[in-house]
Amino acid sequence: MFSESFAEAWRARYGVDPGFELPELAPFLRHRSVRDFAPEPIGERTLSALIAAAQSASTSSNLQLWSVVSVDAPESRAAFAELAGNQRQILSAARFLVFCADHHRLRRAGARVGEDCEGLDYAEFGLMAFLDAALAAERLVCAAEALGLGACYIGAVRNDLQRSSALLGLPSGVAPLFGLCLGWPEAGCAAEIKPRLDQAVVWHRERYDPQAEVAAYDERMRPFYVSQGMKGEVTWSMRSARRVDGRHMTGREVLKAFFERVGFWIR
Repeated sequence: MFSESFAEAWRARYGVDPGFELPELAPFLRHRSVRDFAPEPIGERTLSALIAAAQSASTSSNLQLWSVVSVDAPESRAAFAELAGNQRQILSAARFLVFCADHHRLRRAGARVGEDCEGLDYAEFGLMAFLDAALAAERLVCAAEALGLGACYIGAVRNDLQRSSALLGLPSGVAPLFGLCLGWPEAGCAAEIKPRLDQAVVWHRERYDPQAEVAAYDERMRPFYVSQGMKGEVTWSMRSARRVDGRHMTGREVLKAFFERVGFWIR
């Protein structure tokens, strides 16, 4: 349903013309978070193919330290929506998935062949699981968008990891990381391409530039905020700095203790 050209999507991202054309990449540039879904379902075959796309993502050492749980029961959806701040798209999406870091499967496999897998206690393998899950999810989203589906990540699954884990029946060694809503965008869906930081701020050549400035991005974001019914005078820098001031953690201040308790980041 979203059909911006490469140049149109580039202008939405950066506020300037690209000066060149790569139309094959337009589908990737036109990504946006979709929160308004039509009632059409996503069948099992389609979801199976999307999971196959996720499993086709790169995974370090082929350890595949992630799992995904599909949540379809209305009562479970309602519980996730409530703990995620009543985000309505969790209820209306055709599918709701929760991606997890997973050490449990490899520990069991190791025990079967006489290995204790003590190295999983190290931060390296916790980080590896988080990266694997993120890579898999983004590959799934790219595949879903190629079919015309829309997607919206739900980081607020981490607002209450204990409850999220209980809802999913997760054993020790598995931790929920984020949710993902999938569905067909509602007709007339007004989801917009969100501007991103200038490439000069994120793309460093040879050495990192610590003086890279975001003031221009603050200005570019003002009209986008207004279009979303938000205050344009509150800049991206203001919003982002407040988000990480340590006083808006929404329950996530206990993540480190939770991850250690279920077997991640112990040493």
